[in-house]
Amino acid sequence: MNFEEIAALEKTALVPTYDRLPILAVKGEGCYLCDDRGKKYLDFLGGLAVNALGYAHPELLAVLRDESETLLHVSNLLYHRYQAPLAEKLARLAGLDRVFFGNTGTEAIEGAIKLARAYARKHHPAEPFERTEILAVENSFHGRTLGALSATWPEKYRKPFEPLVPGVRFVRLNDVAHLRESFSARVAAVLLEVIQGEGGVVELREDFLKTAEELCRANDALFVADEIQCGLARTGQWFAYQKFGLKPDVVVVAKPLAAGLPLSALIARDHVAQAFSPGMHGTTFGGGPLQCRLALKVIEIMERPGFLEYVREVGAYFRAELEKLRQEQPVIREVRGDGLMLALELTVPCKSVVRKALEAGFLVNCIQENVLRFLPPLIIERRHVDELIAALRSIVAALTESEMEGVTA
Repeated sequence: MNFEEIAALEKTALVPTYDRLPILAVKGEGCYLCDDRGKKYLDFLGGLAVNALGYAHPELLAVLRDESETLLHVSNLLYHRYQAPLAEKLARLAGLDRVFFGNTGTEAIEGAIKLARAYARKHHPAEPFERTEILAVENSFHGRTLGALSATWPEKYRKPFEPLVPGVRFVRLNDVAHLRESFSARVAAVLLEVIQGEGGVVELREDFLKTAEELCRANDALFVADEIQCGLARTGQWFAYQKFGLKPDVVVVAKPLAAGLPLSALIARDHVAQAFSPGMHGTTFGGGPLQCRLALKVIEIMERPGFLEYVREVGAYFRAELEKLRQEQPVIREVRGDGLMLALELTVPCKSVVRKALEAGFLVNCIQENVLRFLPPLIIERRHVDELIAALRSIVAALTESEMEGVTA
């Protein structure tokens, strides 16, 4: 079926939850995605940070083609060869001890919320009140299931589904005084993204992060780092919190972990993880043999000498080029982000920029109405960055010259 046929069928067959770009993706290689008409797109979206190693990576394909392995799924009531080794690797990289595997990021957040409340009840049973509160941060996004949605800030996501899970309160972004005022003995956990992804690639300040960690330590609450988008080498560190020397109690990861197959991980300190016992939490599909085997290969590739340094170097070059573009173009308000998680905030809505970039052969993303987000494969090259910058310069300059015709109307 061609694009027109698929698009027509989707209008009647799918629940209308996505505003798709007008291309039918059929294959990819490296940093390029191809549509059904044979047009190639240089991908600066990366499957929303999932395709960290690009498309059709030969070593990942080799895992998928290995005929010696026939297990696609076994129950979590049984052992298989890949789950425990993957857990050991993730725990070591995060500086933690134990792992629970799920399928999606939102599922990992749900697990973290449950674990925080279970830990509080186990370790503070004699208190005259229950430690059930979760402190989240304004502008945050943690997922779309009810628990994760309750800790997600934008009203447009929460309002249609209220009442949500009670007990979540929001702290003003990077407001240390408000964080201290909001913290009480009822708090079971602080949940935050070191870099807010869906919120517009907004970085939390070091003093805010360290205050959150300090308050959690002093009150035996859990410090939970949501690294679903900013983790697993995206910033040139294994985890974004490592840039500040933070030591969370719980870390959640997902997107790039299994190279495109559903897999998430909740990583925790041993004494925290012990708050769960058999039967308290579980999953049917999480941590299956194929997903875990692919994840082991992803980590093996990322652990090779120079990989993280490469991400930092190309990310620094990309950001510097975006800064140059900002200085040239008044319509660009700010450059944000770290490593290969970057954004341009414009003074105008940017959906038209996304469409024009697509016409020019580039996949980019618009969030928060006026923020262009870039989450390219971590194997992107400087020449690819140069190509995108040249295209954006032309597109944004045209917006400026025409006084944003069709954008601000």
